[in-house]
Amino acid sequence: MDMSLRKADSARLYGSVRHGKGVIIAQGTIIRSVGDSVRFGNRNMVLENSVLIGTPETPLSVGSGTIFGHRCIAIGASIGDLCEIGNSTIFLPGCRVGKMCIFGEGTIIPPGAVIPDESVVVGRPGRVIRKLTPEDRAMIARMRGGNIDVGSTEENQLEFPPEGEHMSGKLYPHGGKTPRVDATAVVYDTAEITGDVIIGKHSIVGAGVRIIGDSHGPVIIGDHVLILENSVLHLLPDNRLVIEDYVTIGPGCMIHGTTIGKGSIIESGAIVCDYSVLGENTLVTSGTLVKQRSTFTDNQILEGFPAKVVGENDQPLARPPWALK
Repeated sequence: MDMSLRKADSARLYGSVRHGKGVIIAQGTIIRSVGDSVRFGNRNMVLENSVLIGTPETPLSVGSGTIFGHRCIAIGASIGDLCEIGNSTIFLPGCRVGKMCIFGEGTIIPPGAVIPDESVVVGRPGRVIRKLTPEDRAMIARMRGGNIDVGSTEENQLEFPPEGEHMSGKLYPHGGKTPRVDATAVVYDTAEITGDVIIGKHSIVGAGVRIIGDSHGPVIIGDHVLILENSVLHLLPDNRLVIEDYVTIGPGCMIHGTTIGKGSIIESGAIVCDYSVLGENTLVTSGTLVKQRSTFTDNQILEGFPAKVVGENDQPLARPPWALK
């Protein structure tokens, strides 16, 4: 591997990634580049269990000296130099971020949003609360060892093997039950599935996913379901987790003991809690929280913390470009 990029053993990179000097990818982080669509500058850090995705429709570009906190998600964003990104921040497709911006933990930057240089941003959705102060600039420099000279980027390119060469996820028995995965399903190598779990035909379980059917269960996953990077599926005792056919669960989600109707899309970083029911063709937007025992009918668009109905789907949902193919 090119030593200008350091990757932890448990991190995974898929596709073609272009990068400068001194890029660090921490444990459990997943970077997926579809069609040569991810670029880093110099001296970036992407901390544990983050997920970064670029596609031809929405490439991902990260300037130099930018640091992502733990469990961040960035899909198809343009992020400038020397940004300080708090834990669990989410950047959505088409957003553009200037240089030397600071993001509070849990901030969500909506699709297409534009954040000016030297902004301090918080909220869901994110809003600019002020410009940088001298103290903020000193903090940015201190977090980088006093070096905020981004320099020029001498680009390197890494080509990682096709995704099909990474399919050997771990299946663990528990309580006398072993996961049952259809022969046509795909489980990425860093995914782990435990206990009373059934996965149907042509479904895909992405890198870093955890599906846990231990003393509770069962967990029933239908056909043609996509469960994307670093999501976690679990449930409380005396409950079931049922994901019907053609559902898409985005990266970094927490799905707990619910029923999700056919053709639904759960976007990145969403949380769906126990004993809830989502109808068919439901869209749960990024970062939304579906509370325990919530029930929503077919074709609803859900947003907020907690979730509320903000619209209705009048057509079957199409899988987004960031979904695994």
